[in-house]
Amino acid sequence: MLLALWYIHFSGHVLMLFKKKKDIVGIDIGSYAVKLIRLREHKGGYQLQNMGMERLPSEAIVDNAIMDSTAVVDAIRTLLEEQKVKAKGVATSVSGHSVIIRKIQVPTMTEEELETSIQFEAEQYIPFEISEVNLDFQIVGTDEKDPSQMNVILVAAKKDHVSDQVAVLSECGLNPVVMDIDCFAVENAFEVSYGASEETLVALINLGASAINVNIVRNGSAVFTRDIQIGGNLVVEELQKRAGLDREEAEQIAISSESGSDPDLVQEILQDSLESLCQEVQRSLDFFAATSADERVQQVYVTGGVSLMVGLCEALSARLELPVEKLDPFQGIAVDSKSFDPEELKGVGPLFSVAIGLAMRRVGDK
Repeated sequence: MLLALWYIHFSGHVLMLFKKKKDIVGIDIGSYAVKLIRLREHKGGYQLQNMGMERLPSEAIVDNAIMDSTAVVDAIRTLLEEQKVKAKGVATSVSGHSVIIRKIQVPTMTEEELETSIQFEAEQYIPFEISEVNLDFQIVGTDEKDPSQMNVILVAAKKDHVSDQVAVLSECGLNPVVMDIDCFAVENAFEVSYGASEETLVALINLGASAINVNIVRNGSAVFTRDIQIGGNLVVEELQKRAGLDREEAEQIAISSESGSDPDLVQEILQDSLESLCQEVQRSLDFFAATSADERVQQVYVTGGVSLMVGLCEALSARLELPVEKLDPFQGIAVDSKSFDPEELKGVGPLFSVAIGLAMRRVGDK
């Protein structure tokens, strides 16, 4: 899935800022940390050049909105300095309440014709003033049941949300040339490592600190997306409230699943929190199944920081009655073992899925 919201100019096409496609840096600004990945094209694929992560203060980003821009700028600058990254072109992404993704049907037409009419089409589906959003679209293909119609993925992101991201990156001396969506970035990373199946319906579940992105894909196209506004912070908050821990202690236990001073209570809280997160994922898959005739998800991949929690895959698999495994975004990327420890990459891979998908973007992509 290649789809981008262009803050500099939106016309349904990419504004060409460079004469040729250049490598750009993928920067994922999450509520827990900022992640950076730089790839280079290598033998028809990609090779890892740089990676890094810098923790953010707990209130720097709230509900996907940047509340402490200074902290975010400092984190990005630290990563750029530590990684000695000189490239200025950046791909980043947005998600949350300010982003709307809809699969719509429109009369069959060319991409150029849709480009001129997309604003009118979007007004029927977007709960914001059209003047307040950036729009983009991806034509999926002709509808199987009605050849006179075609399926289109429509994306809208509020301009102020996009502008906040752009301002932070610009303050770091960077040139944000691609504005993507979290779930599509994960999809790009997945397809490079696992390929696109023509038949199998795959659910990609990105479990972050403040949100869960659900993206159901088949043959390289999203057929269902949903953002759930809870995430790993639920676990931290429950540990704080019920076990009387401070935030730092709670975060450490949530990440490591350590038992703390009251092992039975901590394990009960972790189990309850996992159950709540799994229930939200199940609701999304149940809704998809109820609105998609006989289509059913056959495989689930989880990624994001919460996917590293002990027992998450097993708990989700038991609830969904489906195979669940952690997504390894480095699986399809060439890695120099002298520069990076392959085992360490496998362990932290789920933290970098969005950043890797972003780093695969090139100026000129649609």
